[in-house]
Amino acid sequence: MSLKRRFTLFGFGFFLGIIILLFFLNGKNASCNYLPNARMLEILRNKHREYTAEVKQIMEHQQIDSTEIALFLSHGDIDFSKSKPRQEPCRYYWIDGYINKKASSIYVENCDTVVTVQKIYFDQSQ
Repeated sequence: MSLKRRFTLFGFGFFLGIIILLFFLNGKNASCNYLPNARMLEILRNKHREYTAEVKQIMEHQQIDSTEIALFLSHGDIDFSKSKPRQEPCRYYWIDGYINKKASSIYVENCDTVVTVQKIYFDQSQ
């Protein structure tokens, strides 16, 4: 089989596969999170969130609502060197990002069915 014919058959099969995927995945909210940061943030976003009393007080004082915490979990970066991802029964994650355009960090506890925001830190140098 000539090289030109191989490329033609490969291109036809590739094109057909893309069309089939587009047909079956059309309208579905499918995503592929391959990196650990994106996977963990998606898991944290999809679980029920609770807040400690200290965090609730800080949120009231800083005028932060749960929507901003959800945005933080969408755009934040997990610092795995400060996190405890292998601890049992609940894992702890340190996430850096921005709340109200201020550099911030939150410390969350990830259990089986619930995520508890343990602490919120704000960068004092701004």
